[in-house]
Amino acid sequence: MVTLSACGSSGSGSGNAGGDSKTVTLVSHDSWAASKSVIAAFEKESGYTVKVLKDGDAGQAVNKAILTKDNPQGDVFFGVDNTLLSRALDNGLFQPYRAKGLDQVGTQYQLDADKHRVTPIDYGDICVNYDKKYFADHKLTPPASFDDLVKPEYKNLLVTENASTSSPGLGFLLGTAAKYGDGGWPGYWKKLKANGVKVVDGWEQAYNEEFSGSAGGKKAKGDRPLVVSYASSPPAEVVYADPRPKTAPTGVATGTCFRQIEFAGLLTGAHNTKGGKAFLDFLISRRFQEDMPLNMFVYPVVAGAQVPAEFTEYGPAAKDPETMAPTKIAANRDQWVKSWTSLVLK
Repeated sequence: MVTLSACGSSGSGSGNAGGDSKTVTLVSHDSWAASKSVIAAFEKESGYTVKVLKDGDAGQAVNKAILTKDNPQGDVFFGVDNTLLSRALDNGLFQPYRAKGLDQVGTQYQLDADKHRVTPIDYGDICVNYDKKYFADHKLTPPASFDDLVKPEYKNLLVTENASTSSPGLGFLLGTAAKYGDGGWPGYWKKLKANGVKVVDGWEQAYNEEFSGSAGGKKAKGDRPLVVSYASSPPAEVVYADPRPKTAPTGVATGTCFRQIEFAGLLTGAHNTKGGKAFLDFLISRRFQEDMPLNMFVYPVVAGAQVPAEFTEYGPAAKDPETMAPTKIAANRDQWVKSWTSLVLK
């Protein structure tokens, strides 16, 4: 959710990244973040040095990993989620490995349990966020559902991400398909387009430039008080504010949420498979799982991992998010994205 500096030094991006048996190279999206002390503890205990390569939004990072799979940039990929999982698996991006500690991960998150090509790491909810001040100033009730977003009072207020390049953008599209059905979502998007929805390439631009409710958006003079982001975005606005406000400046339209599960996997052709396996074990260790929420603003998947109080107070997970079976996503995603592109962007 919040982009921080990569842990360790940047790799060259060549096929030799991670070739040193003492180096583990992680390829991820721009939102990867972890506490330096937690990475340092892994490095000390394992004897490996961690390098991180960031490759843009999750959708872009997955696409690039597929394009470079015959000469992978690193050893482990983190950040493929349930919206793009079948694309990665069908392209042979990962080699099987059953991570140590997987028995502590809920079965509802293990979407490749029979082959263990990916390991579940976290989950979160893609939801529309709103700028509380804007709606208070305009004496307007914030939207609460997908249905609300197409009402005239919310015209020209929403910004979302491109479903073909962005993971939250794709998640939002799938949420509407889950809500309105295979035949109903195009009509919904026609109404959304008519109501002035704005589409940008990725989350970073949408949230930190276009959205008026985020700290970044305020600096950039963003003028959209509605954005497709995460249920855990409001805690981020509190945690990173100085001084901390008593209440979050943003809220969540809880009737617009889609459940996202994020995975990591050992890349096919990884130069350091032993180190990659050790890093996957580390990602579902209690230490990393409890460090993760306030760095990437997602929820741990390991049973018993403690969630910080800020999450409970400012950004609880959605109680009834839209979901979709991975098989249905796999069968329809590419055609839906193609139809969405033609419908919304042309």
